[in-house]
Amino acid sequence: MTGQRGHLTGRRGLAAGLLIVSGIGAALAGCSTGHAPGPASAASPAPPTASPAPATTAGARPTASRPADPGPAATALAGQTIGIDPGHNGGNAADPSFINSIIWNGRQNETCDTTGTQTDGGYTEASFNWNVARYLRADLRRAGARVVMTRHSNHGVGPCVTSRARILNRAGASVALDIHADGGPAWGRGFTVLEPVADGPNDGIITSSQRLGNDVRSALLKYTSMPVSNYDGHDGLISRNDLAGLNLATEPKVLIECGNMRNATDAQLLTASWFQRRLAHALETALVTFLGAGH
Repeated sequence: MTGQRGHLTGRRGLAAGLLIVSGIGAALAGCSTGHAPGPASAASPAPPTASPAPATTAGARPTASRPADPGPAATALAGQTIGIDPGHNGGNAADPSFINSIIWNGRQNETCDTTGTQTDGGYTEASFNWNVARYLRADLRRAGARVVMTRHSNHGVGPCVTSRARILNRAGASVALDIHADGGPAWGRGFTVLEPVADGPNDGIITSSQRLGNDVRSALLKYTSMPVSNYDGHDGLISRNDLAGLNLATEPKVLIECGNMRNATDAQLLTASWFQRRLAHALETALVTFLGAGH
């Protein structure tokens, strides 16, 4: 969950002014992409243990996380530089003055970062993002790709969202993914793929990012049991112009809210390591489709 509003109760639209939290308030900040409409015409430890979701509640548990042989993926991914931005960081709550510092996101001021959301049971979005990113990195490397991450553990603070964009841009990534989970209303389910809106620095990657978004959406629907969001975006997609990671990108990029951590059914999936691995496989498949078709 990313953006200007950082509440665990979910996102309630793009703020008209900048939300600044301080002290312990930072520890409660959510991912908050906000339910902002598109333009109107606007960085490896073992993952934390988590109980797998019962198959009868949230989809059948796979017998294997992914094939041992990368197969066709090696053809499309070999030699490619792939950027992965696991949103937030596990230590963000410990340094509110840093994560609340003001940055320019390409269109407006916003805070450096937030802590992200969490499930009702206390499983943090920062941990989820890190695990999925780590699994995806392993899959991509197995297929011959060079992988650049914006953070290298789940125990640090930051970096700011502007620095994350700069890391991936300077790496010369062929494509990049921002991995998040949402903190939406408890009744809401599903994933949303956030796509950039032209604002100058990213003008040359809008069409390719939209194609990437479609590939990610199709792969999530095919390879996971997470449905499209029933409370944000349209059919699993939404254009956003308020996020530094998308506004400042110079490579095709989308941000994926992989599910709603505040929904009990989604939370069972998102906290299960087998589902995190399945998400990583789906994202790898989307990258294979995108890069295989040329960009």
